[in-house]
Amino acid sequence: ELQNRLGESYNDKTKAIWHPRKVFPKNFNLRWIQPDRHDLPKYPMYIVSKTRYDSMITSKSFNRMKIPHYIVIEPQEKTQYEEALEKFKLTYAELLVAPFSNHGDGPGRARNWAWDHSIELGATSHWVFDDNIADFYRLHNNQRIRFESGVGFKAMEDFVDRYENIPVAGPQYRFFVPSDLYRPPYVANTRIYSALLIRNDCKHRWRGRYNEDTDLCLRVLKDGDCTVQFNAFLQGKTATQTVAGGNTAEFYHAENSDKINKEGYNTDGTINKSQMLADMHPDVARVVWKYGRWHHFVDYEPFKSNRLIFKEGIEIPEGNNDYGMELITDYTE
Repeated sequence: ELQNRLGESYNDKTKAIWHPRKVFPKNFNLRWIQPDRHDLPKYPMYIVSKTRYDSMITSKSFNRMKIPHYIVIEPQEKTQYEEALEKFKLTYAELLVAPFSNHGDGPGRARNWAWDHSIELGATSHWVFDDNIADFYRLHNNQRIRFESGVGFKAMEDFVDRYENIPVAGPQYRFFVPSDLYRPPYVANTRIYSALLIRNDCKHRWRGRYNEDTDLCLRVLKDGDCTVQFNAFLQGKTATQTVAGGNTAEFYHAENSDKINKEGYNTDGTINKSQMLADMHPDVARVVWKYGRWHHFVDYEPFKSNRLIFKEGIEIPEGNNDYGMELITDYTE
């Protein structure tokens, strides 16, 4: 009788069903756009890049969205990156040549240098991105659909700026938010990876050779402050060790290189970075094996009691604010 009423078909071995029937949309030609305006982020945006002038993945994404941004590079690669700007027509990118090169300390030094640059610009916060993020998405009604302006970053900035104790925030990875599971709009007090919105008055800076993003978040959380990881907005980052250059060449393939398998993947390439984090934060971090390589595991449960604090005088407007976004079904690049 239930099958007849629902119009479904199942048997004794059926464990669960979707009703109404779950339809997985094809989102390739769907986009969130702002037909009547083009919001830009309030804060400067930096991509720290090394030896990836042949791909320029994150910059291509920003350029498509017409977002001005900086690319922090090392002096020995200036010519190659200049040629890449011409080759890929990255008219919204500006190169910043850092005053150091091949130091072997990881990207933290360049990120701190970009931080100082944003302060010199008079900014109170800044964004810093890895150089292998292909797309950015809005999660709405459990659909992950790309947005095509700076509107997603503006919305995250506005949310964070309501509070006095969020030094670090950013979007979750797209592949951690499957379209068939519920996720809240944001999660407080966890790690922020690869795309970070950082308040310039944060008292902690980048340190360590790798896993610096997790280390930064943990030090913020241990102070009793908060981090915010957005699910409402997502980043489409490529998997570790799948794009040449960057940390793949400098660390993951260089260290324990005898473990590189026939697929070109170094199963032990990440063990040193995981161990470093465990050594820096032995109270909450440890090294584990999963997904075919070494990872770090961090217990964020001790920080769940950290509470978001509104800035004085903040009033939350009623209703929804879609920032002028509309969903179109026939987008072509």
